[in-house]
Amino acid sequence: MAEQEKLVPLGTVLGGNKNYVDLIIREDVPVICVNQAARKKRSMPFKALYDNNKQFWQQGSGWEFFIVETDAAKINELAAAAQAAAWQTPAIPLSAAAEVQAEQPPDSGFGKEYESIAAMSLVQQVQHIQENKKRLDCLIAEKPRNEKKVTEALVDTARDAALVNHAALLDAVHFADGEAKKLTQGLVDSTRDMVKASSQLISDNIFNDDLMNTLVEKSNGTIIQHMTRTYLNGLAFLSYYNKIVSTSSIINKLRISFEKKYRPFYRALLPHVHPDDIALEKVFRGGMRAIPEKQFLDWAVGFLIHDIGKAAAVEYHEGEAAYNRDIVVEHVKIGYDSVMNKTNYPREAGLITGYHHEYYGDSAGYGYFRSYLDQYKKVNPEARQDFCVAFELEPMIDYEALGYFPAKVLEIIDVYDSVTDPNRKYRKALSPEEAIAMMQDEFIVKHPKIDLVLFDVFSAFVREKTKK
Repeated sequence: MAEQEKLVPLGTVLGGNKNYVDLIIREDVPVICVNQAARKKRSMPFKALYDNNKQFWQQGSGWEFFIVETDAAKINELAAAAQAAAWQTPAIPLSAAAEVQAEQPPDSGFGKEYESIAAMSLVQQVQHIQENKKRLDCLIAEKPRNEKKVTEALVDTARDAALVNHAALLDAVHFADGEAKKLTQGLVDSTRDMVKASSQLISDNIFNDDLMNTLVEKSNGTIIQHMTRTYLNGLAFLSYYNKIVSTSSIINKLRISFEKKYRPFYRALLPHVHPDDIALEKVFRGGMRAIPEKQFLDWAVGFLIHDIGKAAAVEYHEGEAAYNRDIVVEHVKIGYDSVMNKTNYPREAGLITGYHHEYYGDSAGYGYFRSYLDQYKKVNPEARQDFCVAFELEPMIDYEALGYFPAKVLEIIDVYDSVTDPNRKYRKALSPEEAIAMMQDEFIVKHPKIDLVLFDVFSAFVREKTKK
């Protein structure tokens, strides 16, 4: 872009006409992002910003967004021609797969409770989550606590919240984004309150002996079992991570063993970084640290709803059908689009649904972040990611890190749950020890898909849990 070219505010160009969004994406028009306070200016692909936030130019984040005047004129000309040809395309089309999914009857993959929950009105669904939250509050107040009652309540409330969110979002896809967000606000608020209560119960007893057994006994249907187990194990692992990072010498131990055990792994991920500069601070941007409460809760919500779009993929995931990558990838897109466009859940939760199969760029992975990086590289071909994992969103959007911390955690827990699932119909479930050994070989040694430091912390967590 020539320095003297005039800039036009993006909001002025769009003006509320959604057809312009499609044209800007189709023409690959770059957006000039300006932050006067921080004295930053960068060029970004519109699609990359739009995929992460459908109203990014209206958010009041301190950034202003422009396109050059010649691009604005081109878009106006194309829009006029399109109107003349009576071409009308929605800016955010509901995917064909989502439409099919929305019309499906209750699926056995979501268990026997799903039919009754799906038949409730949205008000009733929200009230159901609120009642479950009260159940958790009563248990929090109990001294001493009955662990059997706690585990049953954790499983029941997590399962029901996942079912309610799935059913409500299938209904929400029929509404425009703004209307859907208004309709689902009560769902968002009640779910976050429930997550906060269950987080406290799990943090108070990370290694609840009966939890996994109760999960198997109480949950019905393979998908909902997976969502419930992954959510509760995710909460337990984040609590364990916070505890050992805050109270143990793990960071010093990692530093001592880093050169021999970890540096070769991360050198392959950051080949442009000098080997001597690859340290724990390059693995975790800003250093390895505990997770603050608000961030913890935002991530926990993401763990709960991470497979919210999975119903369309039931046959592949739980049956004997041949592998269909398109179907597998679609569940991530449906979940991401539903959470980001139809609710006011924190962006962190939406990004977890869309980023939890990235696998450090391995060909087996997929997700929205990968397409975002491809778009970014077109505009910024010299850009390099200098860190492996970021705790915040901004470094991800600024192309500074390869992975997002909660998504890298969820990748590990997701794989572990899949291979240890006692209800797998067509393959024998692995023991915890077998699962850790398999993941080390297949996801670390042969293919660097999951994060090695986080995997070692998770392995210690599994060992502690199975000792009890």
